[in-house]
Amino acid sequence: MAFTGKATYGAGADLPELVEDVSDIIGIVSPYETPLLDHLGDAKRSAQSTVHEWIEDELLANADALNQTTFSPSPTSATTLTVDNGDRFRIGDLVQPEGSGEVLFVAAIAGDQLNVGRGYGGTSPATLANNMVLNILGNAALEGDEAPDARFTSRSRQRNYTQILTSTVEVSGSMQASRQYGIDDEVDYQKQERMRELLRDLENCVINGVAPVTNQVGSSTTRRSMNGIIPLLSTNDFQPGSGGLPDGGGAGDDELTEELLNAALRRVWEQSSGSVDTIVVNGAQKRKINEFASASRQYLPEDTSFRDMISVYESDFGVCRVVMSRWAPTDTVLMLDSSRLEVMPLQGRSFHYKPLASSGDSVRGQVIGEYTLELRNEQAHAKLRGLAV
Repeated sequence: MAFTGKATYGAGADLPELVEDVSDIIGIVSPYETPLLDHLGDAKRSAQSTVHEWIEDELLANADALNQTTFSPSPTSATTLTVDNGDRFRIGDLVQPEGSGEVLFVAAIAGDQLNVGRGYGGTSPATLANNMVLNILGNAALEGDEAPDARFTSRSRQRNYTQILTSTVEVSGSMQASRQYGIDDEVDYQKQERMRELLRDLENCVINGVAPVTNQVGSSTTRRSMNGIIPLLSTNDFQPGSGGLPDGGGAGDDELTEELLNAALRRVWEQSSGSVDTIVVNGAQKRKINEFASASRQYLPEDTSFRDMISVYESDFGVCRVVMSRWAPTDTVLMLDSSRLEVMPLQGRSFHYKPLASSGDSVRGQVIGEYTLELRNEQAHAKLRGLAV
């Protein structure tokens, strides 16, 4: 027979007789993860000033390039050569044009003009061309000769600026005293939410941030901001079809391929002793990296899981952890040496909560932090941009 007793559906339209059933779990769907900051970890030291500087040096160059379009009497017999930087050479240098087996002997130097002996040591003369790279193998000194003039490089000072990131917390006295679902302390909850937002913004600025063109140290009207990774990378700023990289199509039509990524890594290896160990990409380029191994994946009939993810990419030019950050540009791949990269707070200014005086019936404060990016030896890193998305 039908149930005739008291039931929940007989308690009225709004169920006024029942206690509310509200979960104590608050769901947050907004993205706030910081995979690059997590990968880099906390800096070992702090910045000491709002203008943060570091010193870089380099060894004397052992390569240059030809800077002439005509060769007399011919490209295979010309002995007077014009180069980009004559001060990189010394009399007695053994020089090899890239891609050839010939060795040249530098007999005299006048400015950017070299007088050389061709086919040194019985090597076969090469066909020289404008912009051909000349690799300096080394110098052959005369026995008992006087010491050559000293040569040296000058250290350079690089800089970045600290950026203040802050957010205000303000909760009325009544709200703080009221009983709420899911939390015990409204002020503490607001602190956590603002902290998540500021960490998200810090990673975004570390990748994409730009310092102002003028008055970079800031003023009462100019806000100080840091340069991020992308604007700091200038030497190895690659695009498909440029700098010796393969070209798969028109501008913006080049898919990221293993050949293209390897070519960029090789260029970094050729120009520095850095070891690229981190690749930072957005979701679109992460999918392209996953496809590198698609053709070679094999599965057994009993396999029930399909795996399509590459977390570490190992090549001849480095073992790289692939970090997917939603804050990286969709058409760009960043190749970084994490040992030369630090996100550091100004001393005593890492993220913290600072109570503020309240002008009324409320609890007020701000979450604040001041950070900068130290990217040492920018030629040890690279960015590959202009990829299809």
